Amino acid sequence: MIALLLIALLFLVSLIGIILSKNLIRKVMALNMLNSAVIILFIFFGSLKGTHAPILVGDETDIVDPVPQALMLTAIVVGICVTALALGFIYKLYERYGTTELQEIEQQVHRNDQ
Repeated sequence: MIALLLIALLFLVSLIGIILSKNLIRKVMALNMLNSAVIILFIFFGSLKGTHAPILVGDETDIVDPVPQALMLTAIVVGICVTALALGFIYKLYERYGTTELQEIEQQVHRNDQ
């Protein structure tokens, strides 16, 4: 029960960070934390059933399902790719506008439109 509370706390803190942060790099960091919370949640629920590793050598019948772990490895790779892409976009925004603060970028965009 305490594990679920900690996972929920990590999820909520990262969600609040995404919503309230004005800095784009902090938003990407919060998005990474959110991704980690979801991955930890899936691995936690995947580990509840079974007690032995899925190495079928003997007469083990109570094995852990390896599918959630494989899916979460894929989710980790996708999360790294999304982070790299987002940081690349932020770098280009920084080169163009000279800041990573969202409000300052919006103000400069509105000044250029007028």
